[in-house]
Amino acid sequence: MNKIILLGAFILMLVMASFVRDKKKKVIFFGDSITQAGVQPKGYITVLQNMLAQQNINGYELQGAGIGGNKIYDLYLRMDSDVIAKQPDIVVVFVGVNDVWHKRTYVTGTDAEKFEKFYHALIHKLQLNNAKVVICTPASIGEKTDFSNEQDGDLNKYCNIIRKIAADENVPLVDLRKFLLDYNVANNPKNLEKGILTADGVHLNDKGNQLVAEQMWNVLKEVK
Repeated sequence: MNKIILLGAFILMLVMASFVRDKKKKVIFFGDSITQAGVQPKGYITVLQNMLAQQNINGYELQGAGIGGNKIYDLYLRMDSDVIAKQPDIVVVFVGVNDVWHKRTYVTGTDAEKFEKFYHALIHKLQLNNAKVVICTPASIGEKTDFSNEQDGDLNKYCNIIRKIAADENVPLVDLRKFLLDYNVANNPKNLEKGILTADGVHLNDKGNQLVAEQMWNVLKEVK
């Protein structure tokens, strides 16, 4: 009888170990229209999923939770239902462009102090619910490289706030603003406002989606 019990316990342990080993990390990308488009056939989330499949990396389940027009406080208000309820292992927060852009397009936006407070609160609540957090700087509101895009000053200010939040909270940062700007400096000799990595200065084109997927993975693969 004891041998049977021990054998049963051993088999149960093997089954449980196999389950733990095979469990995929659930990654939710949380953001605005750029992330909403990220799940489309050529969007950055789909590109990343395909890239991992090509490399036989099977340990991740990627989901998008993007809604067009969202700002930082929109993410905070829908976080429970759209993210926490799905019990993610990792949440990638990619927001900020509308907090700046909409100041001009809709005379709304988010002031810097409120933006920073909501961002800290968002991170804390996700962490309290056992999610690891990765944050991103918004890439561009216009692709000109000489800082002559109308909202470059404000966008740079908010990107610096996000960089400071990453340092203060000790969370990984995907600095898309820096990366895409550096890419444009090298590949946009005519100083075009759009068409290099974006379709309209903000939303990613195919090349932009590819590069964002690569930059996301460079950081995500280091999150344990």
